[in-house]
Amino acid sequence: MGAVTTVGFAPLLDCEDVAWFRDQPEAARGAAAALGRRIGLGEQRSSQLVLAVAELAGNIAKHAVDGSLLLRVVRNEATAGVEVLAVDGGPGIADVSAALRDGMSTAGTLGIGLGAVQRLADSFHIHSQPGLGTVQLARFWPRPAHPSAAGEPAVGGITRPIGGEQVCGDAWAARTDTGERPPVSHTENVARPPASGTPSWSTLTGTRPFSPQPRTASARGFSARPGRPAAVRAAVAGPGTGVLIMSCDGLGHGPMAAVAAQAARHAFKTGTARTPEEAMEQVHRALRGTRGAAVAIARLEPDGRLLFCGVGNITAALVTGTSRSTLLSHPGIAGHQMHQLRTYEHHLPRHGILVMHSDGLSERWTQSDLAGLLHHPPSLIAAALMRQAGTRRDDASAVIAKAAQ
Repeated sequence: MGAVTTVGFAPLLDCEDVAWFRDQPEAARGAAAALGRRIGLGEQRSSQLVLAVAELAGNIAKHAVDGSLLLRVVRNEATAGVEVLAVDGGPGIADVSAALRDGMSTAGTLGIGLGAVQRLADSFHIHSQPGLGTVQLARFWPRPAHPSAAGEPAVGGITRPIGGEQVCGDAWAARTDTGERPPVSHTENVARPPASGTPSWSTLTGTRPFSPQPRTASARGFSARPGRPAAVRAAVAGPGTGVLIMSCDGLGHGPMAAVAAQAARHAFKTGTARTPEEAMEQVHRALRGTRGAAVAIARLEPDGRLLFCGVGNITAALVTGTSRSTLLSHPGIAGHQMHQLRTYEHHLPRHGILVMHSDGLSERWTQSDLAGLLHHPPSLIAAALMRQAGTRRDDASAVIAKAAQ
């Protein structure tokens, strides 16, 4: 997924080499230096990255409750950089503006202060609430920065493995669709019986699966119940560029779940589908032979039109400062057995966000938990949501998409 400048949408970034650190400031500094060298950040820029990581990690180790730091490489078609996310559960910063002024660094850090971190980074965002905690995001590009690195991505996500695991069975991805891809063949039944020895939805849940009826281009949409969005048969992508977003939770956790999640991610990113339902079919085929996964896929268009197709227990919602509207998924296991796929059409308000997360996060969050975060980049919102709702009893992931600005 490269950064593609589209009308109405900010560029997209791909993420890799995700590493979490808890109470390990020295390890975080060493990892930051290694990442800087590996992607060719340059000696001076790498030193600045390490200095900023030392300040952020030192603050977490010295003062934060339940703090952690995430390092990862971010890429677009032209360049690569390093992104740092620092997350903690308190005590929070009462006066963020004062904390960003020079001379406000606390004891036990290198003493450069958050203001210096802000100046060193190509982009820096912070959200803090006393009693709840702080989330900070800093991004470092080579100097001079390539023009494609300007602006904040329209989509951002975060993954975290269950305690004791090095790999995560959750994944997320996003890509742009310019309408130039060839059409997708629908000659394959998306709900074939599972292969011998693999689990089926009917076995796991006691429900009776059914096979989808063949779809035709002339199929009509059908009305939903009052107050519910309409399901759309043979949904068609709107004109112009759209953004497709996927959230995936491989069954269970550990290496085999990670294999499934990465297979889904690869199929989604390299696929030709223009609609969520077509993309789900491609992911379903790619997951055969794996554990399978819960998968949700959305298509967001510049006018706010949103198409959504979900299989399994991925939570998805449209959120504004005053509302949360849950999107409907259907039972199934992508890669094994799915009920008839249904695509639902929604509208995302201009200042709203699409939230999708795995069951590594509780659903007991409300729009008020995110209301003060909506102006921040999607990755920071995802990190704050994981801090708020993460259960730590499973792999966890959250992905946020913003409406076109």
